[in-house]
Amino acid sequence: MTETELLSIAETERQRQSQLRCRIGTCVSTGCLSGGSMGIFDALNQAVQQQRLTDRVEVVPTGCMGLCSRGPLVRVTQHDQPQETFLEQMTPEAGRQLVADLAAQKSIELKEHFLDPHLPFFTRQKKIVLANAGQINPERIEEYIARDGYAALAKVLREWSPQLTCDELTRSGLRGRGGAGYPTGVKWNLVRKSPGTTKYVIANGDEGDPGAYMDRSIMEADPHRVVEGLAIAAYAVGAKAGYIYVRGEYPIAVRRLDQAIKAATKRGLLGKGILGTNFEFTLEIRIGAGAFVCGEETALIASVEGKRGLPRPRPPYPSESGLYGCPTLINNVETLAAVAPICLHGADWFASIGTPTSKGTKVFALSGAVVHNGLIEVPMGTTLRDIVFEIGGGMLPGKRFKAVQTGGPSGGCIPESHLDLPVDYESLQQAGSIMGSGGMIIMDDGTSMVDVARFFMEFCRDESCGKCIPCRAGTVQMYHLLDTIQQNRGTLEDLQLLEELCEVVKATSLCGLGQTAPNPVLSTLKYFRDEYLAKIAGRRRPQGLVYSLPVLNGVSHL
Repeated sequence: MTETELLSIAETERQRQSQLRCRIGTCVSTGCLSGGSMGIFDALNQAVQQQRLTDRVEVVPTGCMGLCSRGPLVRVTQHDQPQETFLEQMTPEAGRQLVADLAAQKSIELKEHFLDPHLPFFTRQKKIVLANAGQINPERIEEYIARDGYAALAKVLREWSPQLTCDELTRSGLRGRGGAGYPTGVKWNLVRKSPGTTKYVIANGDEGDPGAYMDRSIMEADPHRVVEGLAIAAYAVGAKAGYIYVRGEYPIAVRRLDQAIKAATKRGLLGKGILGTNFEFTLEIRIGAGAFVCGEETALIASVEGKRGLPRPRPPYPSESGLYGCPTLINNVETLAAVAPICLHGADWFASIGTPTSKGTKVFALSGAVVHNGLIEVPMGTTLRDIVFEIGGGMLPGKRFKAVQTGGPSGGCIPESHLDLPVDYESLQQAGSIMGSGGMIIMDDGTSMVDVARFFMEFCRDESCGKCIPCRAGTVQMYHLLDTIQQNRGTLEDLQLLEELCEVVKATSLCGLGQTAPNPVLSTLKYFRDEYLAKIAGRRRPQGLVYSLPVLNGVSHL
């Protein structure tokens, strides 16, 4: 395929869509599917056929539209209407009524399903990574191309050298969205400059934090954006082969990525002679076996090689000796999904968003005791207060804000006094938490912070690979101490030992899992120490107050 042919596909698809009277987008991402959206999609299609509207009305399966707590969601785009119509909590019956209204060419009468498009949940976001999510059919490459898909790859191959590509990413200020926040362009340059003729690029889609589903939603909603980002990265660092490492628990993401790779290969956007140049790049999927530790780079590499996913000491870093001993670039899925927009619109455009040290936007999975649970994308520097009380719609009725937990098992709990904290890498770290991959769990005043710390320590204990003693033994002992304190059997000596263990495990563990496992404990001790002391003193809870953990992905973890 040439760049001219790419432009022709885009124009043909745009013309096809312009001839339709209406497009009905139905979310068939994991969240809405669990609420029955496939039945709604089928009902819509059947109704369109029965009403003989197939030449004028198209029913489109899409990825996540964001407001997961109000799903199943449907988006109606009518070419004679200036504004889209969002419909919430849809049913097959409501879908048939929708089509009947369209067939009669009258206003949609599903008032009880109308979702206000002016909600701050929608208006306060800035979508770059999620720009196509909920807008396109992720299983049709033509729809991606029609929205400037693969135009960034064409531009890079036509106009930029590998060095210039790395430099542009460095100037953009993009940092790793997987949690560490390492400058993306710097990382690319390290791999590019490493000696060796064989190099690899890997997309890390092994998202395992409780309450997190950012990468899953991106892969489900816009798989070609990840493929294009990987292709650009491969060109920049000199790689000819790459892998997408995906959790085995994400079957929809795996299927859509597989379809995307096959479609891109068929169109000549992967393989040899990409877009009429001498650049070649092949891509494969590797499915993880569910080990949280495989989110760590060296453990992920071992898993891709077919070995047990265990981390190894660094140096050497993957940029020097990674997959099969070759220089390897590993970027998180969200990081790669930001690459094409940066290349297309320029580094200065991206760098103008966010804060001086944290550029661009960040995707979060907002969950817990907040009115609007779902997937959001906001500029770096947006305050926690804006996220919780504006975008999130505030606390559930009768609940009061107590803390927000960011960064998953590696993060910490931030109290009400820090609600005006800007969400960026440095501010969160100073508060005792981290950005992490983007999980954000809102907790109300009925939450026991000791129980929260115990829950995350139990997770780290179970997910420890066991390779190093500090993590293998330390997480077990910290969980035992937390359990003892939670059951009102702890002593001040136990509390002191817990704090000492936290510091030892943090300082001596081999990889990031053990090094950050104490963070939920340390942050709750910092901000909610009185709860630990009350447990030790054996004080009773205030009458009528029931402590519980927030519900994560529909499952209570108490």
